[in-house]
Amino acid sequence: MDKMFQGMNLSMMTDFYEFTMANGFFDHGMKDRIAYFDLFYRKVPDGGGFAIAAGLEQAVRYLQDLHFSPEDIACLREKNIFSGEFLAYLENFKFECDVWAVPEGTPVFPGEPIMTVRGPAPQAQLVETMLLATINHQSLIATKASRISRAAKGRAVMEFGARRAHGYAGALYGARAAYIGGCPVTSNTLADRLFGIPAVGTMAHSWIQMFDTEYDAFLAYAKTYPQSCTLLLDTYDVLGSGLPNAIRVFREVLDPLGVRPAGVRIDSGDITYLTRKIRKTLDEAGYPDCKIVVSNSLDEYIIRDMLLQGAPVDTFGVGERLITSKSEPVFGGVYKLCAVEDEDGNLIPRIKISENVAKITTPHFKKLWRFYERSTGKAIADVLSLHDEVIDDSKPFLLFHPDYTWKTKQVEDFEAVPLMVRIFDKGQLVYDLPPLDEVKRYCDESVDRLWDEVKRFENPHGYYVDLTQKLWDIKHEMLKGKK
Repeated sequence: MDKMFQGMNLSMMTDFYEFTMANGFFDHGMKDRIAYFDLFYRKVPDGGGFAIAAGLEQAVRYLQDLHFSPEDIACLREKNIFSGEFLAYLENFKFECDVWAVPEGTPVFPGEPIMTVRGPAPQAQLVETMLLATINHQSLIATKASRISRAAKGRAVMEFGARRAHGYAGALYGARAAYIGGCPVTSNTLADRLFGIPAVGTMAHSWIQMFDTEYDAFLAYAKTYPQSCTLLLDTYDVLGSGLPNAIRVFREVLDPLGVRPAGVRIDSGDITYLTRKIRKTLDEAGYPDCKIVVSNSLDEYIIRDMLLQGAPVDTFGVGERLITSKSEPVFGGVYKLCAVEDEDGNLIPRIKISENVAKITTPHFKKLWRFYERSTGKAIADVLSLHDEVIDDSKPFLLFHPDYTWKTKQVEDFEAVPLMVRIFDKGQLVYDLPPLDEVKRYCDESVDRLWDEVKRFENPHGYYVDLTQKLWDIKHEMLKGKK
């Protein structure tokens, strides 16, 4: 994958039944059968209006490095259930699938493909687990970061969650996903080195406890880092000692150097009350430009409430509730077969039907379109079509709810934009992975093109994800025909 995993072969990072199915395809003459799989999700985390697709770059690196070592083959051979033909196939494995995906940072909605994989059934099946693990995790954290950064109303949100993440990989790729979703900096130094996300940080309470007095600790720090002096106020008493000692040090050390203090930080207590007092005191002391940084188990709801209550906060440090998406820690992406090809290359749609209506899949090899209103540039609907359909946006288009078909809306003066791009062509990478800062910029711009009603935290407006008439007819006929 990337530098973190140099020398680590992740091809065996898959559920065991992927191997049993792939081996079975060999036994039943389907090793060359072409299959199509869609990776999509069913429910927006936290009851939100949309999610952010993330993790594509790591998925690409994984697919580029698919191979099975002699040790991998020996491990599988010891199971005594796999055929010699299948194990020989794995020994000489070469990824040969086609892959399409939405670019990282794209707002995505339930039921629409984030990624589509087409290729020989054993290959397309084997990659399921790792693709889901990668896309699910980063999409979850990017989505949470988007919610938190939007709650901050333009104030910077620092990702501070490494120590509470689910392992070092969760910390590293969580920082990457949080950056895409809207957090411009991180506390994670490895994320800075590998991904170029600016790492920031000043001191912990232990710094202050190491000195005989809080004043001595502040004085030492200011002398070492005068150009970026941010002091932590709540080791002992925020208003009784922390803030007075900070102002004393600013005057004694920074003022003679002609340097302005960078900020003060608090990590406990009634943050709204304390920040009001801090702001008033700093202003009266001649430091109106000194920033106030807060942390302490924050999320989008706490941040929103603090700002509604008038907390004069400049920057938020958000840790555990972001890096673990504590309020809803599962993204729920799935990977489902949607079509196969017969021996003549004809495409045969496949559908999964369930008593649970939400688990019924949309069959066929599909194309995903986003409709933008020309007058505002805002997204108004997504439409799934057959892969070879072309939507003529010079003509009115009748949207209808795929489940409640009597709900219709005719749209005019719109631009229909295909969202998915080709990533692999028969196993060869044909997509230029953009730099991470470009992904973040694209995400910001794409979210900005959604209506505010869709971006509400509670009861967001239901965004249309429609099917073309041809695709709906095929799905409807398959639903009627399956027993």
